[in-house]
Amino acid sequence: MKLLLIFCLIPLALAGQPFNREQEAIRKVMRLQQEAWNRADIQAFMEGYWKSDSLKFIGRNGVTYGWQTTLDNYKKGYPTPEAMGQLTFTIVSLEVLSNSSAFMIGQWKLKRINDEPGGYFTLLWRKIGKNWVIVADHTS
Repeated sequence: MKLLLIFCLIPLALAGQPFNREQEAIRKVMRLQQEAWNRADIQAFMEGYWKSDSLKFIGRNGVTYGWQTTLDNYKKGYPTPEAMGQLTFTIVSLEVLSNSSAFMIGQWKLKRINDEPGGYFTLLWRKIGKNWVIVADHTS
């Protein structure tokens, strides 16, 4: 009986492993983005985003579209390393919805000389080719 139970439970235990690998791949993108930001390298930070005119970024000024527009807005909003500060992401939840989509809720904080702004974000991720990228970002 115990042997039968073990054979029944092994497939269930293994079923979550692909999603765990996908979660780790997404978390790695977030770590690389954080590291790039903290080097004041906005271009490298943007590697986590979908390089498409269909990328959606929702912020305090509404919805904007496109990878280049998002890059330009980051450069305008954070023109110097001092303005960028040191970024910390905290992932509140990460749900892999399928082999090619995931949803994340998180918190961001900047530590700068004169202030420490922060807020929350929701990210829609897609696996395009072999890479996980952010296709929609709602940041407050």
